[in-house]
Amino acid sequence: MRIGTIELGPRPLMLAPMEDVSDPPFRAICKRYGADVVYTEFISSGGLVYDAADSVMKLDIRADERPVGIQIFGGNLGQVQQATAIVDAAGPDIIDINFGCPVRKVVCKDGGAGILRNLPKMEAITRAVVEISSCPVTVKTRLGWDDASIAITEVARMLEDCGIAALAVHARTRKQMYRGHARWGYLRDIKASGLRSIPLIGNGDAMSPQSIARMFDETGVDGVMIGRGAIGNPWIFRDAKAFMETGAVPPRPSWRERIGVVAEHLERKCNWLGERRGVAEMRRMYGGYFKGFRHASQLRARLMKATVMDEVLGILWSSRENEPVCMPSRRVAVPAALTPA
Repeated sequence: MRIGTIELGPRPLMLAPMEDVSDPPFRAICKRYGADVVYTEFISSGGLVYDAADSVMKLDIRADERPVGIQIFGGNLGQVQQATAIVDAAGPDIIDINFGCPVRKVVCKDGGAGILRNLPKMEAITRAVVEISSCPVTVKTRLGWDDASIAITEVARMLEDCGIAALAVHARTRKQMYRGHARWGYLRDIKASGLRSIPLIGNGDAMSPQSIARMFDETGVDGVMIGRGAIGNPWIFRDAKAFMETGAVPPRPSWRERIGVVAEHLERKCNWLGERRGVAEMRRMYGGYFKGFRHASQLRARLMKATVMDEVLGILWSSRENEPVCMPSRRVAVPAALTPA
């Protein structure tokens, strides 16, 4: 598979753009475990135009995560044009347009999946971004606003005619949000009678190595984009590739490896955001990392109360798989920190 001049090989796997998840620390970890392309959190075009600090910060990209796509959203054509120039100057490998986010505050102004109610504007925005960008442009969208408005094969063809280099489709409507099953049959339709020469990336219910392989086999997509399946589980990229190659899923990471990755994630966040904010933002990640383990709620409760990085690291490195988490009677020695990129 190829996006513009970026050669990705057969059956590549992508980390989906996810708000509060796919930041530089997590992207770097997913890249190391086998993600072929990673995307940033979605960035508001208006935020970039008005130089909002949080929006500008999301433009940060690092050498160890390339190829990386920066995703933007917005329903104001003029703002999207200005934002595209700002994003292009940041030097991403790909610019991605978010036509799929279902969140109300995004769709109310024709951002994200809201644009699916106004296909002429969708076409105008896409053409404008392609014209301004010096790198390949991709689009991520959904099947339609609701079941009555699904015209995804025609939309795919329109977007290809605008000059995009690849299309990612979450196989649900906006009305579905994340409920029910992703309807992969539409991915087969897009591949068969929608797109002509650019790759199709499937998204939706790619939650395990087996389901990722099944999406490739059942739909014919060129790549798979993994979202919720990667939260707290960056190993999914490695495991899916191994399963597709050998038919077997590797053993799950050892407890020490898991703790090491959580510790690295924390350290990277603190280096990027500062210690106070890094510790606070990392709290939302613990549920995913320790889901399914005995005594996980106890461990998470202690981690949520910690306020400085060394305290969190002490709790992490003193924990043991399937053992109750107790208050240490003495200060726990913290192993040497993993070196962030």
